[in-house]
Amino acid sequence: MKIVWLGCLILALTSTQVHAQQSADTANYRKAQEVVRDLERIVAPSGIQESYKTSIGGIDQWLNVRGQDQANPIVLFVHGGPASPLTPTIWQFQRPMEEYFTVVNWDQRGAGKTYGGTDPKDIGDSIHIARYVDDAIEVAEYIKQRYHKKKIILMGHSWGTIVAMSAALKRPDLFYAYVGIGQVISTRENESISFEYALEQAKAQNNTAALKEMESIAPYPGDQPITRERIIIARKWPQFYGGLSAFRHASNYYFDAPLLSPEYDEADSRAIDEGSLFTLGKILPEFVSVDFTNIHSFPIPVVMFMGRHDYTTPTAPAAAWLGKLHAPYKQGVWFEHSAHMIPWEEPGKMLVSLLQYVRPLAEKAN
Repeated sequence: MKIVWLGCLILALTSTQVHAQQSADTANYRKAQEVVRDLERIVAPSGIQESYKTSIGGIDQWLNVRGQDQANPIVLFVHGGPASPLTPTIWQFQRPMEEYFTVVNWDQRGAGKTYGGTDPKDIGDSIHIARYVDDAIEVAEYIKQRYHKKKIILMGHSWGTIVAMSAALKRPDLFYAYVGIGQVISTRENESISFEYALEQAKAQNNTAALKEMESIAPYPGDQPITRERIIIARKWPQFYGGLSAFRHASNYYFDAPLLSPEYDEADSRAIDEGSLFTLGKILPEFVSVDFTNIHSFPIPVVMFMGRHDYTTPTAPAAAWLGKLHAPYKQGVWFEHSAHMIPWEEPGKMLVSLLQYVRPLAEKAN
């Protein structure tokens, strides 16, 4: 009996200590979050700082709008994933951009705050690329009207390049220019290049664990369907070898960013993972069939930001596609110290590149 009670007492003390530590951690996170919140406050009289939901595509979807001067051009930034919202990470890189642009971040259908405020049963049948494209167009029309702009700049990252580029092709009249970051041209070609890169790295470093896992899905993608199980293994090792964030095995700075975000609470953060699982399972068959290689002309200016070490959406297909493209204006910009996460890895060069190549396109049109 004494042993049992002693055991219970130890467990009780351990549990109390754990809860105390968790409470202390939560308090520290909240303090840090308040510091970020205060830094992020836009106090300039000419500025704008709004976060709100509005009806897009028949459901409420969340927009985050920030800028130091409402007279600046608007950038609609279409996030990656699928279902990986930018909003909880913008505190890490966006603030300098806000001096020259008003930046609109949109939590897409099935992502972040939009997912958290929607019953998944109500949107399950709508998770299709065409619906996302129409949503993006509706968002562009809405913000153009709300903020009294003739046109806006459209920018996409990773999965978001599929949505954004399709929207630009469908409704070029809405946009001054299109900016692709981590551009997807052919998903299957990307998967093949990425896999071969990881295989080469694993062999060079004699990484038996990596080789064993990759051999279990080889040849990849091959003639087999790209299932969720296969793509998880195929993405794991290229990212381990710096294909997501250059020269890093992991990208905790990005995945843990919501902890300090003043825009997201705990429920919003949980919705990120829930929305990602929900969306990927439904969109994957369409995602792996994406192929823009037959698009040879573009109706508006195109600028591509390409990470030299990107093996999440490898840059070789995008560079080759851009080289052959006919467009009113086109420009490729290489980021030599970046992989897939250019806004985080080289934010200074990204801002300079936006000012050099993109903002003049909006100014010239006006």
